[in-house]
Amino acid sequence: MSEEIDLSQFDDIADRVERAKAKSAAVRAAKGGGSVSGPAAGAGGGDVAASSDEETAVPAKKSAAGRAAAARALTGEPGGETQIVVQTTPTPPAIRPGPDRIVPVLEGGITTRRGFFSWLTLAWLSFAGASTAALAAFGRFLFPNVLFEPPQSFKIGFPDDYDLGVDERWKDKFSIWIVKERTQMYALFSVCTHLGCTPNWLSGEAKFKCPCHGSGFYATGIHFEGPAPRPLERARIVLAEDGQILVDKTQKYQWEKGQWENPESYMKLI
Repeated sequence: MSEEIDLSQFDDIADRVERAKAKSAAVRAAKGGGSVSGPAAGAGGGDVAASSDEETAVPAKKSAAGRAAAARALTGEPGGETQIVVQTTPTPPAIRPGPDRIVPVLEGGITTRRGFFSWLTLAWLSFAGASTAALAAFGRFLFPNVLFEPPQSFKIGFPDDYDLGVDERWKDKFSIWIVKERTQMYALFSVCTHLGCTPNWLSGEAKFKCPCHGSGFYATGIHFEGPAPRPLERARIVLAEDGQILVDKTQKYQWEKGQWENPESYMKLI
């Protein structure tokens, strides 16, 4: 027996399990010569009839929904084979390639000759800039900072330019005080002999007072209070050939060593 069954009539069944059962029942009915009943018959909208060896099945008309209701043809050849017609899914359309996603850069992108040389130029410029910065930093390292100090030997004017007492005009620039007495002048370093702080001249009290630890010195530089271990130091002071006062800070004179007796530790006034 050779039969053909159109299983597309069962595609209207929403439930997948019921649809599979209906198709399976239709196949069994076609092989066994029975008819399809139950959900299979209701889903297809018609019956699938089996014919005898002498009869030829007439294909049923399609339903109003456009689905085939019965088998196209059932042949009753003795010893024939049952043929089942199964609806196949149509071949999906060919997938078109999407648009080119490579965005051109610098008029053509890096994939073009112009783009390649543009990027190459940019890379070389970046490398040159980084190399220049590195060389500048290295060169700066080779030349350490230099502290420019004021000259150690300098002229401070004529003796008549100073009044009696302590003159502070050179304290900030040269770190010295000029002390003028009736018979002599001398230059005191404005550095405390305790820890190197800069004392202040208190004219009302006629003394030098260190703000760090309270050491006190007379106008002559002699220590009289506080932790300072010794008096202030003097600098070399002489009269230059042009009549101006010359102070040389490279030469220091200390009272405790008896160096204040040196003629260059003070300048006599005529």
